[in-house]
Amino acid sequence: MPLIRRLPKRGFNNAAFHSTYAVVNLSDLNDFKAGTVVNEQLLRESKLVRGDVVGIKILGDGELKHALKIEADKISESARAKIEKAGGTVTMRDRSQEKAAANSEKSDEAAKSDEVKPKKKSASASKAKKKTSRK
Repeated sequence: MPLIRRLPKRGFNNAAFHSTYAVVNLSDLNDFKAGTVVNEQLLRESKLVRGDVVGIKILGDGELKHALKIEADKISESARAKIEKAGGTVTMRDRSQEKAAANSEKSDEAAKSDEVKPKKKSASASKAKKKTSRK
């Protein structure tokens, strides 16, 4: 028997509920022109963010040379200070509105699918069979 089947399975794994954020350093943002609005879409187009992530987190590694308008989900205090020192602005994204919109779209689709598909009656229910007992 394989070892994995012989070992006891214990504990709880919370990995399914873990949120991963894409990490971007300030030194990576120097490639953009001054006054550019840096958001998740722009970072994906420039290949700084890849894969399936919940949001963007800006870290303060490096120096920012010019002013940028940054939209992120999380930001470190040192990064915020360096961005404001360079003359840029930081805007935090509100994910609650996006989640509410996504949930309402799902509920609308579910309501439409319920309206389109009426329940069918089964053939066995419409034909009642008489049961006779044998003696």
